[in-house]
Amino acid sequence: MGLPLEDMGILCEIRELSVSYIGRHGARVRAVDELSLSLGAGEVIGILGESGCGKSTLAAAILRMLPGSAACKGAALLFRGRDLLTMTEAELRAVRGAQIALVPQDPVLTLNPVINAGTQIAEVLRAHSSMSARERRTRVLELLGEVGFEQPAEIYGAYPHQLSGGQRQRVAIAQAISCRPALLIADEPTSKQDASLQAEITSLLARVRREHGIAIVLISHDPAIFAGFADRIAVMYAGRIVEVGTVAQIFRDPLHPYARSLVGIARSVVVPSAPTARLRFSAIDGESPDPANLPAGCRFHPRCADRMDVCSRRYPQAFLPEPSRPVNCFKYGE
Repeated sequence: MGLPLEDMGILCEIRELSVSYIGRHGARVRAVDELSLSLGAGEVIGILGESGCGKSTLAAAILRMLPGSAACKGAALLFRGRDLLTMTEAELRAVRGAQIALVPQDPVLTLNPVINAGTQIAEVLRAHSSMSARERRTRVLELLGEVGFEQPAEIYGAYPHQLSGGQRQRVAIAQAISCRPALLIADEPTSKQDASLQAEITSLLARVRREHGIAIVLISHDPAIFAGFADRIAVMYAGRIVEVGTVAQIFRDPLHPYARSLVGIARSVVVPSAPTARLRFSAIDGESPDPANLPAGCRFHPRCADRMDVCSRRYPQAFLPEPSRPVNCFKYGE
């Protein structure tokens, strides 16, 4: 499962990051709110939460690829000691693809339909290396083999519409790892796949991490994808991280009521030993809050069976009921 965070060295450190959009009536709505999180070199951290909690906005903020309507601010967004928030666009272009790369949720939306798969991967190499055209082609064929294609030359010349969903996702992974980035952000990479393809993609990402030491931020609404793969899970709700723990801790003993709801309502709760394991979940009572109309106090308290009077009055700070295991819940202190 990798080294403890303190033994890895910090690769990326997010300090009090906030991202807002213009909502109804012109008011600013925070999708990510004063979020802090650290990622070790070579670590896999899962970002777990329901749709709309801010997971994908967080990914886009790390890549500095937010839409023009978004406002991003924070104390710092450090990557290898450099603050991404203060970089120029030219500096960011040198980082994106080469040092930080993205595996998108839906490659159909990111792959160019009129350019063949091999050329699209080669373009990343052309932008970030001094390889010749022949060297780029050779490297792309190697990458396609590396992500599991038995006939990489055929895939090289194929257009996205000629590939299956699983094949397009493998092409997107090959594109993402082409420059051997230090950090890979995978945004719901298996959400549009069936169970067998989900297992294949997760296993492929695990092998990429193991063979190349790439750190991965893996975003999902499904806890099962993290089993046997991630080192830690950060549970996200309404724009904030509410609990961080190892995969075993989150599966066996989730502390925050929201984390417990995500895991505890499973029909069958186990700590799987392989990424092929599946959990089936019912819905959590209530609905995620509207970012434009967040409840006072703890944002989960309207849905929480353990809520107390204080929960509706103020937001809980991060308590440490166990070493290196922060949880934002008044059950663990005031």
